Amino acid sequence: MAPVTLHVRHLRLLLWAALGVLGLGLWAFVLRGADEPADPYLVPVVSLPPGVDPPGDPARELLAGFDEVAITVQPADGSPLLAWCLLAALQAEQRSRGLMGVTDLNGYSGMAFVYDDDVQSGFWMRNTPMPLSIAWIDASGTLVHSDDMAPCEDRDDCPSYRSTGPYRSAIEVPQGQLGALGIAPGATVTIGGACAARV
Repeated sequence: MAPVTLHVRHLRLLLWAALGVLGLGLWAFVLRGADEPADPYLVPVVSLPPGVDPPGDPARELLAGFDEVAITVQPADGSPLLAWCLLAALQAEQRSRGLMGVTDLNGYSGMAFVYDDDVQSGFWMRNTPMPLSIAWIDASGTLVHSDDMAPCEDRDDCPSYRSTGPYRSAIEVPQGQLGALGIAPGATVTIGGACAARV
C-alpha cells in the first residue's frame, strides 16, 4: 500500500508543478503583453534592394497619428529604380482620416493606404483642401487605375472616387505628381521598408 500512496503523491506534485508553470506562463503573456501597443498592426516588411538607400527628406515632419513607409517604383521603360518616403495609413482609423485638413505634406511625397486583403472601396475628399491624384495598386504592384480628385468641403455629399478593380494599396500625391514618382501604366510599385532617418 505504501508504494501506491507514494506514487499518488508524486503525481500530485507533478500536477501542481505543471499548473504553476502554466500559471506563470499565462501571467507573463498577459502582463508582458500589456506593455505592447494597445492596437498592434503589421507594417509591410520589405527590404530595399541592394544599392538603394532609404529614401526621404531628413527634415520631414511626421503627421500626427500616422506612420511612414518607403516605396520603390520600377518604371515601365526599365529606367533606374525610384524610391520615395510616404506617410502611411496602415490602420482603419488612419485610412478613414487620410489627408483631411492637410495643406502641407511636410517633406513626404504622398500617403500610402495599405490593406491586408484586396478591397474595392471608394475614396472621397471630404474636408480635404489639397487637390490630389490617386493610384490604386494591386497585390503584384501593378497600377489598376488612377484618378484626379478635387477638394471638397466638410459635407456629406462629396463625390466618391473608385478604382476599376480590386486593389491592395492606394497612393495619394499632390495632384499631377504621380508621373514624377514614376507611377504610371506598366510600372511596378513595391510598398514597404524603412525611410531615411529623420533629423
